[in-house]
Amino acid sequence: MTRVLPRTSFHSSKLVRCLADLAIVDTADPGNAFAEKLGQWIHFADAIALSAVHNDGRATPPGLRPDAQAAARAGTEFDRIRALLAESIAKSCSPNPGKSHIKLPEPRLELPMDFAAAYAPYRRFYEAHQRDMELSIQPLRTNVRAELAKASPRLGKLAELDATLEKILRDRESKLLAKVPVLLKKRFEQLFTAHQQRLADTRQDDNPAGWTHAGGWLERFRADMQMLLLAELELRLQPAMGLVEAFKQETQ
Repeated sequence: MTRVLPRTSFHSSKLVRCLADLAIVDTADPGNAFAEKLGQWIHFADAIALSAVHNDGRATPPGLRPDAQAAARAGTEFDRIRALLAESIAKSCSPNPGKSHIKLPEPRLELPMDFAAAYAPYRRFYEAHQRDMELSIQPLRTNVRAELAKASPRLGKLAELDATLEKILRDRESKLLAKVPVLLKKRFEQLFTAHQQRLADTRQDDNPAGWTHAGGWLERFRADMQMLLLAELELRLQPAMGLVEAFKQETQ
């Protein structure tokens, strides 16, 4: 099985840890941080909707077991989408991507560095992958919910709860994830500044042609960008993975 995603704690997803490791954001404070934030995001009307779903008294009739083949199909589709998106990220971030529908930008190998102009293509590149993820993962999640709704009342309640949570949190999630390519500009600037400082310390002249070579600052940035994209993919897949795993458990 390829469907193995690391468990993500609410206050410290892999994406947040990667951003913190790159000194782009501060580390998240554990404890009640997630519960407090969630309470701020959910309005009174949303809380009523969640309560209505949670308190629904439907129960699974004795002996009713969901179709194992349907659960297997859902898992197979999850694996296919995940592999497709991960391959797209890895291929497009490669120095030799071959045929890739999202192309890594050609670097601006010129001095002096204009950060806004030089980074803009990379921001568009990251945002293109975000759109790719959204267009594939949202329908996957919807389709898995539809299968759960048909499987049993118990799973149908889980599907309804997931749909309600997605409706409540989707706009907030989209706005937060949209900040990642904006924050990534800070890493772009950090790496170039550190590169310039090393040259100054060793009294060397800069050679833009070497920026993309192994060990070059722009090559490091490419690797960091790929790491963040894969971490975001993992984060976006968590809800669908939870539904698929619940489906699988109910058939056992």
